[in-house]
Amino acid sequence: MKLLFGVTLISTLALSYYIYMPLPAGVSEPWKLLLVGATFRTATHLADMSHFLGLVHHIHVLNLAVKGFELFVPVEFEDVHTEDTEFNGVRVRLYTPQHRDDTLRRAVVFIHGGGWALGAPKLGSYDVLCRKMAFKLNAVVVTVDYRMAPNVRFPVQYEECVQAVRHFLQRDVLAYYSVDPQRVAVCGDSAGGNLAAAVSQQIGQESGSDDDDDDVRNHSDNTANNSNDNARNSSGGGGVKLKLQVLIYPVLQALDFNTASYQQNWGVPILYRDLMVRYWLEYLGADASLLHTILLNNHTALDESRVNPHRSKVDWTLMIPEHMRKQYTAIFPRTGSPSVLQDIPAILDPRAAPLLAEQEILQMVPRAYIVTCEHDVLRDDGTMYVRRLENAGVSVTHRHYDDCFHGCVSFAFWPSYFSVGIRIIDDYIAWLHTHL
Repeated sequence: MKLLFGVTLISTLALSYYIYMPLPAGVSEPWKLLLVGATFRTATHLADMSHFLGLVHHIHVLNLAVKGFELFVPVEFEDVHTEDTEFNGVRVRLYTPQHRDDTLRRAVVFIHGGGWALGAPKLGSYDVLCRKMAFKLNAVVVTVDYRMAPNVRFPVQYEECVQAVRHFLQRDVLAYYSVDPQRVAVCGDSAGGNLAAAVSQQIGQESGSDDDDDDVRNHSDNTANNSNDNARNSSGGGGVKLKLQVLIYPVLQALDFNTASYQQNWGVPILYRDLMVRYWLEYLGADASLLHTILLNNHTALDESRVNPHRSKVDWTLMIPEHMRKQYTAIFPRTGSPSVLQDIPAILDPRAAPLLAEQEILQMVPRAYIVTCEHDVLRDDGTMYVRRLENAGVSVTHRHYDDCFHGCVSFAFWPSYFSVGIRIIDDYIAWLHTHL
């Protein structure tokens, strides 16, 4: 009996020690977060072990764990009709409220997160989220089931999202789904926020070019030729623009992994600083051995000619409020490899890092709603993008949550029901209801 008691006590203490980790004061529902963090850490450790033993890629193990969990999330809003199809060869699912009337609906294209490598957009929390948006907004919601790393790398994820949105924005497609061409938004969380921002920039450029073409035609006695019409229909969705973009704790740059929020929240579940770097390396098809070099910002240290044009775009010491900067200072080391940016040019590609886009590109993106969380390594990415968009003349609503952590939207449903995640979802849906 004493032995059993001793074993039980030791096991309990060991489990408590494994689950517990210091959390910042003020974070929402800390004990729930500890349990979620421990679960995710366990899955990560198992994935890394399988990878180390040469059994299977660690991303595949993590994705299996994510999908296994999502299978147990009960379906809500069952009166929303779903349809699985393809848009220009890209898998999508459409969510449409069962109640139909003669009026045109608004629409939201949703792009899921997961480090460009994880996620089950047709299962669990993302499925419930899209159903909720469709029901609450009486909208057609399109979720893009883009292919993920390690099976594909950048720019495939980006290109598939652009292809899907372009296809949906064609006037005949919008008419088929009874969508108002003036009321289409794009939305994404985390890596999905990255893709939504990049898609908004690309579609903005294409729509802007269409407007320019229209102006030229309006001032000319000649009728537009067929080649111009074909180009417009294939690239800019026939002139249809995105009205709004919603970016939920987006990841937007890979130049500085020592912003104030990276320094402050490097060990806060569920997105640790080194894990974010690992996702970037996987997405860009880079060598995993570069992890420590990039964590120290050494990937930019000896290649100033490439980096200098972008420094001001990621200068968080000037672009985030003083109370967020706290005691943290910028880190610009003088050692490192000059070949990293040459070997991984996508680090400086705005399609992968939308924060690096030039101002004339940002001027063409739609009105934005950007969510940032205090206890999130990506907080400053979103905050800097707010500032850059405002400087470009774009209307931005910035909602910052002092008690929030990365990924909380995915945990707003069964079994965790994080209150801050529910609040974020209700807030941005209310904003869409008002402005879309």
